[in-house]
Amino acid sequence: MKTSALLLALPISILANFSLPASADSTAGIVLSTKCRGGYNINIWRNYTSGELLYRSTSSNGNLSLGKGTSQATEGVRVYKFRSGIYEYSVWDGTLDNPQAATLEVYKNNRIVMKQACRKS
Repeated sequence: MKTSALLLALPISILANFSLPASADSTAGIVLSTKCRGGYNINIWRNYTSGELLYRSTSSNGNLSLGKGTSQATEGVRVYKFRSGIYEYSVWDGTLDNPQAATLEVYKNNRIVMKQACRKS
């Protein structure tokens, strides 16, 4: 019984270990922190060693953690992009009119499904 339980638990723990998203900790520094309409709190982190961008979102709809983001200057503001399957998350750091503003955009199959106004926190 113990052997079969161990054999069942081992693949599950290995699968869980590989499927867990990258986490921001003392090895990463915060780049952007926002509070958005709809209760979304978003933090963008940069890993000190690798430079990888990490996305962390908390809301009443659940939490989301993504890695391998990109960053580019667009129209005078910085935009951070992260992908998860058919979804893309874009966080705009400021606007031309208001550097303390931010925007969250969520795309599904390259079509916008949500846009939320945010403020830097």
